[in-house]
This record gives sequence, C-alpha cells and structure tokens, in this order.
Amino acid sequence: MRSAKKVPNSTDRQAAQTKNIAFFDFDGTITNRDSFIDFIIFYHGKWVAYLGLLRLLPFLLAYKVKLIPNWRAKEKVLTYFFEGEPTATFQQGCDQYATERIPPITRVGALQALQKHHDLGNDIYLVSASPENWLSAWCQQKGIKLIASRLEVIDDKLTGKLRGNNCYGAEKVARIHQEIDLSDYEGVYAYGDSSGDREMLRLADYAYYRPFR
Repeated sequence: MRSAKKVPNSTDRQAAQTKNIAFFDFDGTITNRDSFIDFIIFYHGKWVAYLGLLRLLPFLLAYKVKLIPNWRAKEKVLTYFFEGEPTATFQQGCDQYATERIPPITRVGALQALQKHHDLGNDIYLVSASPENWLSAWCQQKGIKLIASRLEVIDDKLTGKLRGNNCYGAEKVARIHQEIDLSDYEGVYAYGDSSGDREMLRLADYAYYRPFR
C-alpha cells in the first residue's frame, strides 16, 4: 500500500486558490467500529441480531477465510435480516440510526479532519461499502457528498440484494471515476483503514492509512 505523503500541517498549507478533493472511508476510519453490524443491532435489538449472526456464522467464517467474496457474505446477512422489509420503515430506522447512533461512534480526529477540509473549501466525499441508507442523513448534516453501496428494492420492499456492485476495493475507485473528473482538482486526499480502501488510497496524492487511531 502506498505510504502517506504526509508532512506537518500539509493540509493547512494548501493555497486558498487551489481546489482539492478529499475521500473518506466510513467504517473504521470515521467510526470506531463497523456500522453494518452496529446498525443491525440498533434496528433489530441485541437478541435478534446475535441469534441471526450465530445462524449466519458459517457464511461469515467462509468470508473470513476467503471462500466467498465480500459482496456475497453481505447479501446473505442483508437477506436474513431485511428481506421483505418495507423501504419506508427501513429508511425511518436508518435516519434514526444516523441521528442517534453515528455521533457517539465517530472518531474525534476524523471530525477534525473533515472540518479542516470544509474550512479550506475542499470537496468532501464519503466513499463506503455500507449501504447509503443509513449514511445519507449524516452526510447531509455534515455537508458531505456520498458514494456508497445501494440496496435493491422491488415493490417498495428490500430484497436483501445489492443494486449494482458492492462499493468496496476497486469498486470505490470505479464509482469515484463515474461521478467525478479528478482532473478538475489540484490535490486528491484519501483516508482509509483496511484492505478495502487500498485502491482508493493509491488514487490519492495524499494517502492516510488509519490516521485517527
């Protein structure tokens, strides 16, 4: 993985007239835990969540030892917990999670970095493998644009499947290029904490791996 081109106060020294862009991973970078499992616990309660995860353990272990890909394991979990859930009910729970739960699990250093980029007038994107549903309200509140995984909906109900590719690894870079012309920017910053962020970090001029721990 590309090491960070980090020097003291490098962000502060960016010239005011230049236009920069910053990409932040969410789970483990901005937050101190994975929001996917945290959301399931918040939405269904601990007992339902833990029982379900126990039943899904063979699939989760298969993912850990790389027998099945990330997206397939995610769809197994989504299908178990949310297949047939009305989208209005689900989104209400997502917005409640964004308001009540995300603030206590965010890292202080990450919020400071977000604010610094805001103060410099940089464009800021959250790029996450988590579904956009429980990230959108928080991003709107923070003035951050969002690129994230999408959930399939049929007849106003969740199917438990992803709509399109899981926004993970190389897909993060593909989605960035679909939505943004990076040649419009003087500098590209990226913040991540896992192998799923490797390609996004390589895209950046200033790459920061696990910077807020």
